[in-house]
Amino acid sequence: MKKYILEFKKFIAKGNVVDLAVAVIIGGAFGKIVTSLVNDILMPIIGVILGGLDFTSLSINFRSATINYGLFIQNIVDFLIIAVCIFIFVKFIERILPKKEEKKEAPKKADDIILLEEIRDLLKEKKK
Repeated sequence: MKKYILEFKKFIAKGNVVDLAVAVIIGGAFGKIVTSLVNDILMPIIGVILGGLDFTSLSINFRSATINYGLFIQNIVDFLIIAVCIFIFVKFIERILPKKEEKKEAPKKADDIILLEEIRDLLKEKKK
């Protein structure tokens, strides 16, 4: 049991796990805000533009089943707006945060390769 607790501590202490947890929580809250924006502000405006059409009430009765295609349209619009908002948010964060410069180091040569290159250079000098 102690082994599992230590393993769990090591797992939870990783930076990626904590970052992911924060991202999920903030993403959920952000999703609620955007859903409210879509349902309470944008869709009524779109409904007025389309002549008072309420997407949520659009449905088709097929035998004993009701197909709520209006809710489907609502969810598509909701998804697209959330995707655009997240895209804009990520672009904004990329501009604010400093860019990490990747240091490209030349691959380190093995000792035997270095020695052979030195021998080659000495032989070239000797020929001159």
